Order: sequence, then structure tokens, then C-alpha cells
Amino acid sequence: MRVLFLVQGEGRGHLTQALSLAQILNTAGHEVIGALVGVTEDRPVPTFFSEQFKAPVTPIFSPGLVYNAGTNELEPFKTTVQAIRYARPFWKSIRQVYNFIETHRPDVVVNFYEMLGGLTYALLRPSIPMVCIAHQYLSFHPNFPFPRRRWFDRLVFKVNSRLTALGAAELLALSFDKQADVPAQRLRVVPPLLRQEVTQRKPVADSFLLAYVTQAGLKVELEKAHQKHPDIRIEGFHGWVKRPDEPVDATLTYHAIDGKRFLDFMARCTAIVTTAGFESVCEALYLGKPALMIPQPNHYEQACNALDGQRAGVGIASDRFELDQLLSYLPTHDPAVSERFRAWHAQGYYMFLGALHRVVMRNTTSTGGFFWPRVTRLLRS
Repeated sequence: MRVLFLVQGEGRGHLTQALSLAQILNTAGHEVIGALVGVTEDRPVPTFFSEQFKAPVTPIFSPGLVYNAGTNELEPFKTTVQAIRYARPFWKSIRQVYNFIETHRPDVVVNFYEMLGGLTYALLRPSIPMVCIAHQYLSFHPNFPFPRRRWFDRLVFKVNSRLTALGAAELLALSFDKQADVPAQRLRVVPPLLRQEVTQRKPVADSFLLAYVTQAGLKVELEKAHQKHPDIRIEGFHGWVKRPDEPVDATLTYHAIDGKRFLDFMARCTAIVTTAGFESVCEALYLGKPALMIPQPNHYEQACNALDGQRAGVGIASDRFELDQLLSYLPTHDPAVSERFRAWHAQGYYMFLGALHRVVMRNTTSTGGFFWPRVTRLLRS
């Protein structure tokens, strides 16, 4: 089986999922022929991905999310304006994706939440079936928890997810735990895709908290919590650190962002304070580390992740660094949640291979185009 990846290049989550699936496919003797990665002018393909991915990587322009430079808040309006502004190069990218698929003719295209994939299949209808993989597709499940009173954010989130999956033969929704499939939505619930660097680590118990700081405001909250509990050791990672280690005092040390070191600390910590990115929460769950999940400001998707993680027993969702809340939660945390998660994750190898084989054997072609064939032919010309 020859497989082509289409990957959203925003952040690390979808890229690490692609690396994990590539490892599964290569182990099973299949060929990943390449990856088309959505990038922007100021966000190239991350080095960690291009160095670890064994097949050719092709960057393709795709409008990204816009964050406030000062607060790190997601700005939906500016994101929308930017997408409209780049409509012409975006259309060029759609044509590029279509031509790549039809030229290289893989057996199946796997789309990791890149909108270029959905729009390409909706407008130009490639002849190769597409499977979409993301935790975001769990929002189509009737049991998925949404933040209250944010109906517009919920609508935008679900519409965006639909746009990434137009024309897909199947949607594989990554989930913290096993749930029923939803055939009417073409939705199958599958385990998360975790890197081997995570699954090969053996967790141990040490007496410190690990904190991942992505914004200046969270750093201020962390230091306030530290002043209130100076006896609790905190190891913090954030992007403003210039040296590998910068001790503040005897129980607070900041570290420069380093993926390998961060996993080393995660395997040893008592608990973790992190944003509600799906991958980081899954890694904490696999290693048996309770999590205080703090979504980035105005980031609706992470707010959903935090609630879903809380539902699954990963830890607690919060909008700020509430150390007292985390300390009160720790004695009540159920270690069996991680044991069940690891058993659920172990089923992924066969579930992902089975899903791709099923689509290829059906020889499924896209049914997601919403223009009649004459208009479609015009668009291709």
C-alpha cells in the first residue's frame, strides 16, 4: 500500500501524529511516498519533522492561525481576514495538491486536519480516496463536551473541521478512550497516535511539578503560585529561556524548550501543568501523570480538549494556574485511567491499518464535490 500524507503544519500536534502513523505503516511493510505540509511565509516546515520523516517533504502554502504577539491569544477575526487576503495563492495550492495526487497516484491519501485536503476534494475531486485523522473530528460525536455559552465558537470550530474533511471516505477521530463509532458521520473512534519516544519511556515517581509555559501571563501566574508554595519544586519550560537551565531559586528552575528533555522531565514528575494541546495531554496520560490543563486564551479547540480530558479522567481543566486546585486533586486521581489508556493505545496499530486497508479495498472515490461535473471540469482547466 502506497500512502501520501497531507499535514497541517500549525504547531507540533498533527506533525507528530503523521510521524507516528508513518512508523506504523513502515513497520507493517507499507510505503509512505511523501508528505505535503501546509506552511506560511513565516512558518516553514519544522526541522524536527523534516529530519525524522523518511519520505520527501513538500511545503505548500496554507493560511495559518493568527495569534496576538503580546498575549498569545488566538484572534479569529484576523485569522479570517488573512484567509480571505490569501485566496489567490490558496487556490494555487489547491491545484498543486490535486496535481500531486493525480501524478503520484498513491493508494490512499491521509489528511491530518489540513484544510487544503478538504477543499481539494470538494472542488477538484481527485480519484484517490482520502482518510482524515484528527482529535477535532470527535466534535461530531454526540458525547463530545463543549464549553457552555460559546455557540459561535462552537459553530466556527465545527465548520472548520468539516472543511478539512470534505470528500473523505472515513474520519478517524482520535480519542482519550474507546467510544462508539458514528456511521452516519463516517466517523470511527480510534486511539491517539503517540511517538515511540513516549511509549518507550518508563515513568518513575519524583517529587516535582512540571510546567509548560506558552505565554507571559501564565508565567506570572506560575511565579505567584511558587511564592505561595515555595516548598514545592517546579521545573518550568518556556520559550524565553536562553540557556538550557536558569534557576530562579532552590525550588524553581526554568528550562529552554527541548522536546527530548521535556519528555525526560515528564516521565519523572508528579504532575504536569500544560496547555490543553491534545498530544501533550495524551503523553501525560500515557506516562501516568495527572494534568492541570490550561487552554490558551481564546483557543476554543483547547478549551474543548481540556473538558474532554477532564471527562476521561486525565486531570482537571482550568483557565489559570491554580496550584491549590491541582494539589487538592492529586490524592483523588485514579492511576487505573492510565492503565486503560495504554491498553486502548495498544489497539491503534491494527485499527489504523485496518481502516486504510478497508478504504483501499473498497476503491472508494471522493463524493464530496459540491459543484456539478461541468463546473468541476472548468475549475481543473
